[in-house]
Amino acid sequence: MANFKVQDLTPQQVEQGLRDGRYLLVDVREPNEVAVDAYPDAVVLPLSTFDPAAIPDLQGRELVFACRSGNRSAKISLAVQAAGYPYDKHLAGGMIAWKASGLPTKSGG
Repeated sequence: MANFKVQDLTPQQVEQGLRDGRYLLVDVREPNEVAVDAYPDAVVLPLSTFDPAAIPDLQGRELVFACRSGNRSAKISLAVQAAGYPYDKHLAGGMIAWKASGLPTKSGG
């Protein structure tokens, strides 16, 4: 089996990359979780129904997965790499780390 890896990014790195237009954040949490706290400007593709074909056009950006704690985003990164996609970045610590860093969230819905 190929040796896939997941690249951990800090909330600050992700936020800066989003601001610079370098990253597209894909939130793999479920709709009920996103309704409580959502990442600004993230695309929500829940893990339970995840389909790599639903990933929008990156338009030259790098894809970064995110979830609540970093567990699901690491898993989905490995899964899509196994399926032949080059997406190896995720937000380490997820929403918990994002909020702990004082970064903004929005109510979903």
